[in-house]
Amino acid sequence: MNTDLDCRGLLCPLPVIKLAKLLPTIEIGATITVLADDPAAATDIPAWCRLRNQELVSADAGRYVVRRLS
Repeated sequence: MNTDLDCRGLLCPLPVIKLAKLLPTIEIGATITVLADDPAAATDIPAWCRLRNQELVSADAGRYVVRRLS
């Protein structure tokens, strides 16, 4: 199952904050697709995934797919 999170127009750190709030509401193994046009998201979202032990499935052109692992 996938959940979409539209963070376009939001600046750092709001996309990561919204991702962190949404993640506990989805099932383990499910994904969240984050749409973010802030250039900092290209660094912030992968770093957040590493720090929180979540899987960054893909990152391409402002579209980040994160899988909940725990």
